[in-house]
This record gives sequence, structure tokens and C-alpha cells, in this order.
Amino acid sequence: MSRRGSVLHIRTHWLLLGLALLCSLVLFIYLLECAPQTDGNASLPGFVGENYGKEYYQALLQEQEEHYQTRATSLKRQIAQLKQELQEMSEKMRSLQEKKNIGANGIGYQGNKEQAPSDLLEFLHSQIDKAEVSIGAKLPSEYGVIPFESFTLMKVFQLEMGLTRHPEEKPVRKDKRDELVEVIEAGLEVINNPDEDDEQEDEEGPLGEKLIFNENDFIEGYYRTEKDKGTQYELFFKKEDLMEYRHVTLFRPFGPLMKVKSEAIDITRSVINIIVPLAERTEAFAQFMQNFRDVCIHQDKRIHLTVVYFGKEGLSKVKSILESVTSESNFHNYTLVSLNEEFNRGRGLNVGAQAWDKGEVLMFFCDVDIYFSAEFLNSCRLNAEPGKKVFYPVVFSLYNPAIVYANQDTPPPVEQQLVDLTWK
Repeated sequence: MSRRGSVLHIRTHWLLLGLALLCSLVLFIYLLECAPQTDGNASLPGFVGENYGKEYYQALLQEQEEHYQTRATSLKRQIAQLKQELQEMSEKMRSLQEKKNIGANGIGYQGNKEQAPSDLLEFLHSQIDKAEVSIGAKLPSEYGVIPFESFTLMKVFQLEMGLTRHPEEKPVRKDKRDELVEVIEAGLEVINNPDEDDEQEDEEGPLGEKLIFNENDFIEGYYRTEKDKGTQYELFFKKEDLMEYRHVTLFRPFGPLMKVKSEAIDITRSVINIIVPLAERTEAFAQFMQNFRDVCIHQDKRIHLTVVYFGKEGLSKVKSILESVTSESNFHNYTLVSLNEEFNRGRGLNVGAQAWDKGEVLMFFCDVDIYFSAEFLNSCRLNAEPGKKVFYPVVFSLYNPAIVYANQDTPPPVEQQLVDLTWK
């Protein structure tokens, strides 16, 4: 009985499986019959519900190819036009450079200054032509003069002291240091690679090699900014084994640095007449003569001293000091003018200037309490030009050693006292 039930169960299972397969086959045939028919020319569909043939895509491909060919032709035409404009601009800049080389003192643009500049280079040269670096300027008074600030490799002596209240900026602010380093490097490039119009000749070293200047040969520099034109730089270089200085003038017309002038300066024969008006103050004069002996007689040796003394009191003491210096140092290049008048500094300077009758000389109007160095005397020679330019240095600070060193038994030597006062 159980065997018959088992056979019946197996048959029932296979019958159900067959019916399931039959239903699946019928459903598959129905789906095939219901699928949409396509002809032989049909291809890939584009959008849902639309059919595109082979001709459509061939036309689309041809249209894109024509578009890119037109674009390529336009780009080629633009490239050819840009090449032509670049060539014309290069020729124009070359012509302007030739005009610059012909111009006096290396200054370039010589065209009509009233005509608006047509390109950047022409505009920059026109800025130089209008600046005071190129031509003198008529000023209503001395207050209209734009002063220079001086700098060395390590220091900047600023007139506007700002919050520091100290004229010497050290260390130098990074942006200013980068600017001045660029200027010094540009000056070295001008010296080491001179143009035909530069007022200098190539010199040779002791072994016959070309003489090359470097940043260690930089002595000092000055710069000032005309707010509507640009910044002027005056740089001085000198090698220890050479007597001549190299002077380079650069100008930055709110653009790239441009050379204005490069020249060699020989100051070996330049004599300075130091004119000192004086009344009484014999102790200060004795201190002044000590500095004069150390700097002017022992180091510089190209100095004449003119003392204009007012009054009778103290005159014998001044004569004694001058005679003492004469006997010790065998120095006779001095003049003593005595005026029986009340002290007047302007009159004293005028009388001292008129007392010179030995030809052209550089006059240094000096006070008895000024302490200066040999480097300052050379700065006077480098920055003054007969009939064109005077050198007007600024004393940055004055103080009373009796107050500054009141907590010390004795003040330090005068060289250390007057560090801030020294003209360099």
C-alpha cells in the first residue's frame, strides 16, 4: 500500500513540472510574436520611440567634419595675423632701441612728447624724458625739492622714520630689500656689459682678464620717487685697487628698470674747501680740529680749511690750535679770516667762499660741531657737479652726551658718542 502511494506521488511531481515548462514555452512564443519588427535598413536607435538610419549618421558626421575644418581654417588665419603683428612690433621696438642708443646720455625716446604714446616702451621712455632725472625742474622754493634716501648693502637711511623714530632701518624690510637688491643687480649688469654710448671703457684686471664688478664693490646708493613719474636710483661702485668710481643712474617709470646713464668718475684731483664760521667756542673747535687732523690730513689729504672767526675773544686760542696742527702734521692748507663783527653764519660762509682765489674748488659749508668721515668727503665729490648739482646731506639726530651718558663716570670716546651724528 505504501509503495503504490509513493509511485503516485512521484508521477504527480513530474506532471506538475511538465505543466510549468509548457507554460513557460507558451509565454516565450507569445513574447516573440508581440515584439516590434524592424526592416533591414534600421540601425541604432537615437531617442526613445525614434529610429535613425545609416544615411542620418553619415550626414551628421559630414556636418561635424565641415564644422571642424572651418574652425581650423579660422584658427590658422588668426595665427598668421598674430605672427605678422608680432613681427611688426619687434621691428618697431628695434627701431625705438636704435633711437635710444643715439639719444644723449642713453635717454631714448626723442619723438613728439605731446603725442599720446602708442605702446608701452614708448610710454616708459616718455616718462623718463619728463622726469627730473633727465632735465632740471623749476621749483617755487626749496620745499619743493624731492629728497633722496640713501642705502648700502645692509642699511637704509630713511627721512620718514615712521613708528621707529630712528633714521637707520636695519634689518631692512623685505619688500624694500628685494627692490634694492634688484636695483644693485641691474647696476652691475650695466657696468659689466656696457653699451657703446656709456661713458666708460672696459678695464682689465692685473692678469689681463676683463674686470668684473660684484655686489661687494657697491659703495652707496640714493633713491627718490616722483609720484607721477617713477623712481630714480643713483648707484656708486668702486674696486679697492682702482681710483675711479662707477656711477649708474637707473629709473623705474612704474614699470621695468631702465638705464639712464653710466659713467666713470675720477675724484682724485677734487679739492674740498671746508668753510667753518666760528665765534668763541674754542673747546668745540679743538675737538673739530682733532677730527680734521685724523680724517682730512692723515687720510684724505685733498682738503683746504677756511675758518671765519667773529670777534676778538678767543681768537688767540684759535690761532694757537691751528699753529699746533700745522707744526704736528706739516699742514699749511688753511686760511683764517678775522671779522670784528657779531656772529652771523650766513655772512661767515659768504666771506669764506670769497676768500678762495685758487680756481675751481668744491666748497663744504660746515659747522664746528659736525663730525664726519673720509667716506663722507668722497660722497661730497661724487654727488656735487659744477654748475648743475649741490649735495645737501641731512643730519639725522642731535643729542647732548652729558644727558645720554649721565649714568657713566666718563663719556665714551667721541667716535662712539657720535655714531648717529656721523655723516657717511
